[in-house]
Amino acid sequence: MRTLTHDEVRDGTPLPELAIELTPTVVVSTALATMDFTPVHHDVEGARAQGSKDIFLNILTTMGLVERYVTDWAGPGAIIRGINVKLGVPAYAGDRLVFTGTVLAGGGDGGAEGEFTAEVRGRVSLGDHASGTVRFSLPAL
Repeated sequence: MRTLTHDEVRDGTPLPELAIELTPTVVVSTALATMDFTPVHHDVEGARAQGSKDIFLNILTTMGLVERYVTDWAGPGAIIRGINVKLGVPAYAGDRLVFTGTVLAGGGDGGAEGEFTAEVRGRVSLGDHASGTVRFSLPAL
């Protein structure tokens, strides 16, 4: 896998769509991997008892997927400098999480110290699950 260089990215550059099927296994395994044992992330009856329709992604998983979305596109040499994401509707098991994004700043001159900012949105059938910005840097060459 190749890493983009800052010369290859411009303001307005779209990131390719990434769709993730949120199977119950994905929801449960990612909650357990982040050591989040809260029932709403692995126990359907426990989630329903809390007023939820099903189990749903935890915040650590969502943030990891946002980071993955940008680094899968930019390449393994990209360095995440900051993430500012607002959570929206729950991402329930059985839904599909679709990420889209666009480079907002830093293109052309590489931004401050070679940094870029991308606007990222993760949508499920109910609407925006996560939306915000990711700051990252790329190698010069």
